[in-house]
Amino acid sequence: MTTTLTPVLYSFRRCPYAMRARLALFVSGQLCELREVVLARKPAALLQASAKGTVPVLVQTDGQVIEQSLEIMLWALRCHDPQHWLQANGVPLEQMLQWVARCDGEFKFHLDRYKYPHRFSLPDGNEPQAQGAKFLNDLNRQLSEHRHLLGEFECLADMAIAPFVRQFAHTDPIWFARQPWPALQLWLHAFENSSAYAQVMTKFLPWAPNQEPVLFPAQVADETPLFQT
Repeated sequence: MTTTLTPVLYSFRRCPYAMRARLALFVSGQLCELREVVLARKPAALLQASAKGTVPVLVQTDGQVIEQSLEIMLWALRCHDPQHWLQANGVPLEQMLQWVARCDGEFKFHLDRYKYPHRFSLPDGNEPQAQGAKFLNDLNRQLSEHRHLLGEFECLADMAIAPFVRQFAHTDPIWFARQPWPALQLWLHAFENSSAYAQVMTKFLPWAPNQEPVLFPAQVADETPLFQT
């Protein structure tokens, strides 16, 4: 079992799963070695750590591996949660995870087919766009009632879901801007203009063995909420 001085995070900048993991590591201040992966040329070290070959993958200092993005978020926040993402607004964690499960299940199913219809033998993305919009309607309804998804303060659900809403919105930005979702659009705009987003979207060259380690986060979040609408 290989041991390291800091955890190692295999990541890909634009992947929403990897993005949510980096958000939690950033806010918790959990220092790691970030290894940016080119998915078409997956390094042997990633495949040795995790046969699934997708990102993110976190290899802890004792060699233990966390292969799922949500589990990486929970691990980081249970180590240190200065902005109370796991207990914001007095909402039980289970309620937050129910929203994340909808995002990762039905919404991600339609998002993939909307973004890449021909991979799924679809003539276009119109039907998955309409199906994915049902979840976005529900998010807009939530955000019409308070500043963030489950209250006035951001929580795990906001940060786990926002990267996927971003990907859906960027598939057809003109269409997204025309939808009657002012609260959702404001929330996404605030997320994309936040200090957290700027930090986790820093560009790095693809990792290669024997290079100087890239430490992440380069800057630890302070106690100020990461994004406000």
